[in-house]
Amino acid sequence: MSEPIKNRYEFVILFDVENGNPNGDPDAGNMPRVDPETGLGIVTDVCLKRKIRNYVETVKEDAPGYRIYVKDGVPLNRSDNEGFLKAGIEGAANLKNDELKKKIKAQKEQGTDVDRIVRDFMCSNFFDIRTFGAVMTTMVKGALNCGQVRGPVQMGFARSVEPVVPQDVTITRVAITTEADAEGKDTEMGRKYIIPYGLYRCEGYVSANLARKTTGFSQEDLELLWQAILNMFENDRSAARGKMAVRELIVFKHDSELGCAPAWKLFDAVKVIRKNPQDVSPARAYSDYAVSVDEAVLPDGITCTRMG
Repeated sequence: MSEPIKNRYEFVILFDVENGNPNGDPDAGNMPRVDPETGLGIVTDVCLKRKIRNYVETVKEDAPGYRIYVKDGVPLNRSDNEGFLKAGIEGAANLKNDELKKKIKAQKEQGTDVDRIVRDFMCSNFFDIRTFGAVMTTMVKGALNCGQVRGPVQMGFARSVEPVVPQDVTITRVAITTEADAEGKDTEMGRKYIIPYGLYRCEGYVSANLARKTTGFSQEDLELLWQAILNMFENDRSAARGKMAVRELIVFKHDSELGCAPAWKLFDAVKVIRKNPQDVSPARAYSDYAVSVDEAVLPDGITCTRMG
């Protein structure tokens, strides 16, 4: 793999949804997530990371070094087993916890650095571990120091710029479900939850220090991450997310590994306001907003790049 990145980054993602549900809450009947105190819409970091993983999996198709660890239908232990095999421990996925601990202890007593070997193997083979980190203690809790890999890329929850009002839309279908229903039904009813329009803002961080010390996250990985963020909704269409798009990605680059300024100062430089402040009607398009970056207030050593 290539050399780890040498610069710290912060970034802001602006994305919107029109007549869709960007992130349903399973505890609320899959209604769009909303902060009950402010009315602002919420999209979790887990949801956005899933889109990034899906994009990388689509474009890389399990190419060496770009496999995905957290993926649909694949047990984590199956991938963990490959790391243990690299460390000379066969059949780890089929061993009981105590048996596996004994094998790990025996390997360590022979001078094998099992923690480092497993961690390095998983980081070099799985893009999402190298990027976001992972918890890999499901087979042998507490016996491996590599069990929790802290990734250099972290993202917060996305919040809408203005309050959103989810709508409960009743829908019908002409197809009925059972033979018994055929006697007295012509249609069946259903429900769909949408947000008419919402512009969301997500803030994220890239640590060059963690990339160097832990996962080896490289410049090539960083470029792929930017590409994945910009396109994370393009191959993820569904009836609930038919019209979602990343409108802009704003990246702040520090000229050092540890950074030149607090992240909040950079985030505060990004302003998203209504083009017409006197307009009190609900926003219904990205063109209703003006996005600006006050580069005059950026500290020395910071460069700003706008993509989208």
